[in-house]
Amino acid sequence: MAQVTVYGHRESVEQRRDALSEAIHGAVVSALAYPPDKRFHRFIALDACDFVHPPDRGRDYTIIEISMFEGRSEAVRRELIRELFVRIEAGAGIAPHSVEITITETPKVNWGIRGANAADLALGYTVEL
Repeated sequence: MAQVTVYGHRESVEQRRDALSEAIHGAVVSALAYPPDKRFHRFIALDACDFVHPPDRGRDYTIIEISMFEGRSEAVRRELIRELFVRIEAGAGIAPHSVEITITETPKVNWGIRGANAADLALGYTVEL
């Protein structure tokens, strides 16, 4: 499971929402061997007064937070971050300097999905990569 939250300036998010979603999903599918039909993205568009950051990040400054099951190797997490930078620049036109990414991993037992504890579900994809 990978839940993605994207924060950015309202104008940038509204202009690039679809391109960002495509870039993020492509990176997740590629790096995590994630099923293409599983896309969980939330976009939080912020007014300038609600999004304080250093001025050198620019109006396209974007924060991406990914919450996922633990189990991926360091190499896989590094590949995901690399893929995100490449795909976001190519697909959404946002320079890597203006993108920050955090990954938070938690045990499956800490997730409730489709009415069950995730530790008890057959997921249909591999988490331990």
